[in-house]
Amino acid sequence: MSASVPDRDPRNTSRPDAGVPPGETPPCESSTGSGAGPYRPLTRGWGKGPLVVICLVALACALFFLAYAVMLNL
Repeated sequence: MSASVPDRDPRNTSRPDAGVPPGETPPCESSTGSGAGPYRPLTRGWGKGPLVVICLVALACALFFLAYAVMLNL
């Protein structure tokens, strides 16, 4: 004697490929808040000190490679 499994009502079962039917899980929370911290006004940008240092390093590199190119052509 074999046990028979009754047919399920397709309206009450969810298909695995269809995902979770609506209403079966609660709605998600919002992941972003309204505030991201204290307000800070924008500044004018880079300070003069770091900008001068970057320009000097770039100039030194350019002079080094220029001198190297001149030495290779001698």
